[in-house]
Amino acid sequence: MVKLKNSKSAGLVGLLAGLILLNVVSQYVYTRIDFTKEKRFTLTPKSKTILKEAKKPITITIFLEGDLPAAFKRLRNAAKDLLTDYKAYAGTDINVEFVDPISGLSAAEQDTVINHLYQVGIEPTTLNIKNDNGFAQKTIFPMAMVEGNGNQLALKLLQNLDASGNYEENINNSIQNLEYVFTSAIQKVLSGQHPRIGFTEGNGELSDLLLNDAIKSLSDSYDVGRVNLNQIDKAGLDKLKLLIIAKPEKEFTEAEKYKINYFVMNGGRVVWSIDQVSASLDSLRGAGEQLAFNKKLNLDDMLFIYGARINYDLIADANCAEIPLSMGGQQGQIQMAPWVFYPILMPDTANSLVKNMDGIRSEFVSTVDTIGVKGVNKKVILQSSAYNKVHHTPKMLSLQMVAEQPDPREYASVQRTVGVLLEGKFQSVFLNRSAPAGITEQYSVPAESKATKMIVIGDGDVFKNQISARDGSVFPLGFDRYTERNYGNKALLLNIADFLSNDDNLISLRNKEVKIRLLDKVRLRTEKLQWQLINVVFPLLLLISFAIFQHYYRKHKYAR
Repeated sequence: MVKLKNSKSAGLVGLLAGLILLNVVSQYVYTRIDFTKEKRFTLTPKSKTILKEAKKPITITIFLEGDLPAAFKRLRNAAKDLLTDYKAYAGTDINVEFVDPISGLSAAEQDTVINHLYQVGIEPTTLNIKNDNGFAQKTIFPMAMVEGNGNQLALKLLQNLDASGNYEENINNSIQNLEYVFTSAIQKVLSGQHPRIGFTEGNGELSDLLLNDAIKSLSDSYDVGRVNLNQIDKAGLDKLKLLIIAKPEKEFTEAEKYKINYFVMNGGRVVWSIDQVSASLDSLRGAGEQLAFNKKLNLDDMLFIYGARINYDLIADANCAEIPLSMGGQQGQIQMAPWVFYPILMPDTANSLVKNMDGIRSEFVSTVDTIGVKGVNKKVILQSSAYNKVHHTPKMLSLQMVAEQPDPREYASVQRTVGVLLEGKFQSVFLNRSAPAGITEQYSVPAESKATKMIVIGDGDVFKNQISARDGSVFPLGFDRYTERNYGNKALLLNIADFLSNDDNLISLRNKEVKIRLLDKVRLRTEKLQWQLINVVFPLLLLISFAIFQHYYRKHKYAR
C-alpha cells in the first residue's frame, strides 16, 4: 500500500513538472496546429518572410472595440487572431492595441475626435442597429493604423461595403482579405517606398476633378500626379512605376507613343482604360439621340503588338446600372431606369487580382480580344454578364431605348471579355524604326522589354468619380449618387496599383478563402423553441438521471 501511494505521488509530481516545463518552453517556441479545412489560421510563406525580415518596431492600432454588432465582433476577433500570429513570426516587436476612440466622450468631443481621425485617414461607418425600440444609429471605425519606421498608413478592414448592407458577406470577404491588408501595409511602412504613379494628360483624358478620388485614394501609399507625354523627358519616365491612361479623346502622336513604348521596354507598367467609341449620356439628354461613332486614338497598333485589341463596338447588358430620367408631369418627376449601355462588369473570381470584389460600374463599354503574342501571358479579369448583346458601331443611340425591355432570346449570350491582364516580355512597337519627329533625346529602346505587366480595359470611365450637381463636391470612386450604391471601382483601382507596382506579388495573399459556417436563419426561426428546450431541459434531465443513478449505485454498493 505504501509503494502504491509513493508511485501515485511520483506520477503526480512528474505530471506537474512536465506541465511546468511545457509552459516554460512555450514562452520561447511558438507552434500552432491548424485543423481547419481551409487553413484559416496559417500564415502564408510570403507573410512569414516579410515579418521575419522586419527590423523596426511596428505599432498596429485597431479601432474596432467596445459594444459592436456580432458580425463586427467576428471581424475584430479575426484580426486579433491574425495579429497574434504576426507577433510570433516577426523579427521585431509588434505592439497591437484595440481601442474605441469615442467611448465615454460627449457629442462635441466625439465630433472633434472623428474630425481628427478623418484627417489621418481613419473614416467612421454609421450602422443602423435593430433593438427593442426599433433602430438606433451607431458609429464605428472598421479601420486600423499601422505605424513603423516613422511612417503610418490607415487601413480599411471592412471591404466591399455595399449600401444594401449585406454585412455577413462583407465581413466574410473582409476576413479573407485581412492577411493581404496587414502584410502589404507592414511592408509599405517599413520600406518607406512610395512608387510613382502618373495619370496621363494632354490628350483629352479625364480631368483632375473627375479623377479626384482616384488620385486621393492612391496618394496614401504612392506619389501620384499628372504626366503630359508631350513634356515629360526620359529622366521623368525613368522615375515612374505605373502609367494610367484614362479615357483619352485626342489622337496620340508617334512621339507620345514612342515614349510609352520606351517606358514599357524598360519594365514600366501601364493601365489602358480606353473608350474606342464616342458616346455620352449628357449628349443624349440634350439632343434625345446621338450617333455613337469610332474614335481615332492611334493606339491600335501598339495594343495589337502588346497582345490585346479593344474592339469598335458597344455592349448592351441586362445586368446594368440605373440612370435618372425626367418623366415630366408634376415638378419634373425623376425616375430611375435601367440603362443597358452601363453594364455592371463582373470580376473573374479565379484571378486573385479581382477576387472578392463587387461588380464594377461602367459606361459605354467595348469588348476586348487577346492576340497570340509569343512570351506574353493573358488573363481575363473583367467580363460582362451572360445576358448581353454586342452592337457594332457606328450606332444610333436614343433615350427611348430605356423603355425597351431586353428580349431574353436576343440577350442570351456568353460573357464578353472587357478587361485583360498581360504579363511577360513585350515586343517593341518601334523595332527597326527610327525615332519619330519630336524626340530630341537619345532613348535606348531594346527589341524586347524587361518582364513587365499591363492591363487593358475597354472602358474609360471605370476610374471616374461622380460630381455633385448642387455644389460641385466629389463623390467617392465607385459610389453612384443616384442609387446610393457602392460598386467595386475603387477596390479595382487600389488592387491594380498594388499588383502592378509591387514586385513581391502580395496580391497572391488574396487567394486564401475563409468559409464561415453560418446558422440557417430560416431553420433557426422555425425550430427555435425546440432547440431552447433541448439546451435547457436536456442537461437538467441528464443531471437528475446521474444523481438518481449515483444514489442507487452507492446504496447497492454499501448495503452489503
